[in-house]
Amino acid sequence: MDYGRNVDRLRKTSVFGQNAFDYVIGFIDPDLFGYLNDIPREIKKNVEEIRLRINRPLLLNVGKREMFIDIYGNISSEPYKSIIINKKNIEKTFQIASNYSVYAVEDDIKKGFITIKGGHRIGLTGKAVYNSNDIETIKDISSLNMRIAKEKTGVSNKIMPYIIHGETVYHTLIVSPPQCGKTTLLRDIIRNISNGIKKINFRGIKVGIVDERSEIAGVFNGAPQMDIGLRTDVLDACKKYDGIISLIRSMAPMVIATDELGEKRDAEALKEALRAGVKVIATVHGEGIEDIKNKPHVKEIMERNLFERIILLDNSKGVGTIRDILDGSKFKSVIHGEI
Repeated sequence: MDYGRNVDRLRKTSVFGQNAFDYVIGFIDPDLFGYLNDIPREIKKNVEEIRLRINRPLLLNVGKREMFIDIYGNISSEPYKSIIINKKNIEKTFQIASNYSVYAVEDDIKKGFITIKGGHRIGLTGKAVYNSNDIETIKDISSLNMRIAKEKTGVSNKIMPYIIHGETVYHTLIVSPPQCGKTTLLRDIIRNISNGIKKINFRGIKVGIVDERSEIAGVFNGAPQMDIGLRTDVLDACKKYDGIISLIRSMAPMVIATDELGEKRDAEALKEALRAGVKVIATVHGEGIEDIKNKPHVKEIMERNLFERIILLDNSKGVGTIRDILDGSKFKSVIHGEI
């Protein structure tokens, strides 16, 4: 196989949609490339993660299913038939993903992932090396998670009337278990708020994103890879408190959006936004209201009723299922009919 020619071809294709999988495998070890390139297109378009772990099976997460590839290139649900990943597979993939320059992606490595064009992310684990205050780097890489970014435009359209409030929006919290589409929904809400919605006569307003883990906008070389609207500014790879304060001072947003509340200073940052008259849209991991009320640093936020709307997500009818939308002060549903 002419690996170089294949990679060159794939990297000229779209980094989104059905071609996203083809683009991402252009960063994988040549010894694994052929197996992944030959799987059926119907499977490719639904793959969310490609997992490489030393001395463990090559694994694909496809929706709720796990799939493996045997040495003949056949898809199997049995891990014992799978290709086994070795150290060389990990090292070569890491070299390609970092463009053969660990120094260039040093800041990303500290956070546990590398972002490539398209907002796709390659998570990594290994041996953490500390300096006096924090993780300095991760070496002896032992596993990689090639996570394919999914952009689903329009998924928030039906819930926007519950979030819009006059010429602005309600403070909104999205509560969701892992991998139920909270970041995808948040991103699309941002797009709608930023662009405006003609059907309900809502003019677009300024949005600031604090993208601590580079997941919302998928910034690559300074440019957002996702559709986040035309009136949106992004502060990438910045802690929430610092980012919220900075955006308030420098960009005068009407709305600030951020992902995964949970740290001690997050509540302080929200209060600063409230004092400045800025609306906040955020997410938090949780199975429901009672679950997040018991989270140490989210408890205060809930007790103070800082959010006016609470969107509950799950995957009961597929990823991104809207289970309910609640009034944040009474915790009662505001949904009329079906969404």
